[in-house]
Amino acid sequence: MASSRTLAADVLLDMVLPIGQLLIGALVLVTLVLSVHRLLMRGPTRMGGALLITGGAVVGLAVVGYLVQLL
Repeated sequence: MASSRTLAADVLLDMVLPIGQLLIGALVLVTLVLSVHRLLMRGPTRMGGALLITGGAVVGLAVVGYLVQLL
């Protein structure tokens, strides 16, 4: 009886997981658009440092996403 309950929970998690990934992707996209807009409003003098920070954040998110996927 316990194995069927665990199986049902696994199936439910597998169905909900793509929605969670879509939500996270949408939030990352909104954050990226807002940060690019803010960066453009500040002018070209701060673009170099901001692009380095943004690039580091993108690489960091990619590494975290890869590590979470391995779990």
